[in-house]
Amino acid sequence: MSSNKGKDVAEGSSRAAAMAPDQQNPPPLSRYESQKRRDWNTFGQYLRNQRPPVALSQCNANQVLEFLRYLDQFGKTKVHLQGCVFFGQPEPPGPCTCPLKQAWGSLDALIGRLRAAYEENGGLPETNPFASGAIRLYLREVRDSQAKARGIPYKKKKKKRNPMKANDESSSFHMQ
Repeated sequence: MSSNKGKDVAEGSSRAAAMAPDQQNPPPLSRYESQKRRDWNTFGQYLRNQRPPVALSQCNANQVLEFLRYLDQFGKTKVHLQGCVFFGQPEPPGPCTCPLKQAWGSLDALIGRLRAAYEENGGLPETNPFASGAIRLYLREVRDSQAKARGIPYKKKKKKRNPMKANDESSSFHMQ
């Protein structure tokens, strides 16, 4: 008798099922894959809820843009309007009535996942509505408008080098 036999009975059928090769569960999805599947299902549900419902094969950039605008109602990023006294201030000193929207980075990541999911689910790259120029233009406009509203450009700043480290690493860089 094997010492594991009693363990199998005590632990239930899950361990015995895991040992049978034809009944193994697939490995758990990565965080990215789980999010991609969730996003894909959400978009599909959005299309089915349209009146009249829109088939995925009939989906175009306009439906994608409507979906992105629809998601704004669930956003958590304060985007100051041009008339707001806090417009252009990175850290406003008080509350205001400006709307909450989806952050540009969230929308950009969402479109990347949906773009991949579309092709993984049989869509052709040439007809991918998530890859259209209209979507890229919309994302660029969102990024620029949010940057202005916050007073912080999205351009990456060059990292300042540590003067002590720079002196050690490079003899061509001298502090004055």
